[in-house]
Amino acid sequence: MGFEVRADAYGRFMGRYSFPLGVEFAAHAGLAPGLRALDVGCGTGALTTVLVERLGTGSVVAVDPSTAFVEAIRSRLPEIDVRQASAERLPFPGGSFDVTLAQLVVHFMTDPVAGLREMGRVTRAGGLVGACVWDHAGGRGPLTTFWQAVRSLDPAAAGESDLAGVREGRLAELFTAAGLRDVESGVLTVRAEFADFDDWWEPFTLGVGPAGDYVTGLGAQQRAALRERCATLFTRRVTASAWVALGRAV
Repeated sequence: MGFEVRADAYGRFMGRYSFPLGVEFAAHAGLAPGLRALDVGCGTGALTTVLVERLGTGSVVAVDPSTAFVEAIRSRLPEIDVRQASAERLPFPGGSFDVTLAQLVVHFMTDPVAGLREMGRVTRAGGLVGACVWDHAGGRGPLTTFWQAVRSLDPAAAGESDLAGVREGRLAELFTAAGLRDVESGVLTVRAEFADFDDWWEPFTLGVGPAGDYVTGLGAQQRAALRERCATLFTRRVTASAWVALGRAV
């Protein structure tokens, strides 16, 4: 899947959504100074940046499996501990953190339950574990227009509506299956605005995630047809919602 890409490519594709989502996510989690936090699947640092602003550089640690993303965060935030690792194998002793969060990650984990269980392991007993994923299945994610256009031309396209946690209630179910307690769920909503259609379309051509994989796998004529179809559905202002779940480590 297309996440071993340049950090700036991911930023252009998802950054205008993920940065405001990080602000909403941290506020929803009620984070305050004095807590030590881990950002799992930190990507290019949308949530990491918010955590640093709220908690301070010495209180934030981040991990991501992508070499490019890890290097990008080390360059942007040189004072924090950033490591290359997957959610399913976190390189920390049990109970190392007060808060462990994963933004836009659970639906791409190889084993979501194992990843959430590992997040619980590295969180102290009673500490907070949280995650959010786009509501792709409910048609409220930031890529809804794109996948609508795809399916109008290619009804068999897989899309992202069957990924882990993207259906109502499913993220909370994964938390419970991972052994987390006192699980609560909700919705976070952000908005983005585009200068024009090209500003919206160009990031899809950068090979990021399932959408980028789909576009780069098309022939020239198919890509042109998809671009034209997307243009008929395009709106400058996009509202995107994500499911959020919070639970407590045992």
